[in-house]
Amino acid sequence: MELYLDTANVAEVERLARIFPIAGVTTNPSIIAASRESIWDVLPRLQQAIGPEGTLFAQTMSRDAEGMVAEAKRLSNAIPGIVVKIPVTAQGLIAIKTLKKEGITTLGTAVYSAAQGLLAALAGAKYVAPYVNRVDAQGGDGIRMVQELQSLLELHAPDSKVLAASFKTPRQALDCLLAGCEAITLPLDVAQHMLGTPAVESAIEKFEQDWKNAFGNLNL
Repeated sequence: MELYLDTANVAEVERLARIFPIAGVTTNPSIIAASRESIWDVLPRLQQAIGPEGTLFAQTMSRDAEGMVAEAKRLSNAIPGIVVKIPVTAQGLIAIKTLKKEGITTLGTAVYSAAQGLLAALAGAKYVAPYVNRVDAQGGDGIRMVQELQSLLELHAPDSKVLAASFKTPRQALDCLLAGCEAITLPLDVAQHMLGTPAVESAIEKFEQDWKNAFGNLNL
């Protein structure tokens, strides 16, 4: 299982990388724009924060296949080993096929249906990113879509992985993992909520109080 953070906040990545067993960081154009930093400045810093073993994801901006391929090559040259996110449109599928031949690893993004995700995998994307909460927000069932996509990849594209994205709650993320997906990416607030709950602090405080009442200090 691979756990990613969906952010361009370098300081938070550095902090949470000490806590969570993260495999890397995912970004998208909106996340980069919110950072107010040039993509060419922030990506190297993110890669440094996750270390040489961590995987970094960044997305192209062009709408046509030729532009997507050119941008993917530029990203790959700047950050060796980066996974390039390509929106799964008709032009995106052309780009994914071309980049597969070029040896550049891709993720098919903006996936709103299992069929769309399967096409990205068959075109050569190593990862496919279904948007769980956004599907829910449109009246669909994001978890069911992930289940269907996972089953399709196991049957027809076993070299590709579901990397589920777009979460608002830890429950959504856990349901995706229970559905069998091999990777998830969490925004910072969901990652924090997954770790910390008021009940945990209450339990620790009770342990400390009982110990102090018995022994007069908090030392072992």
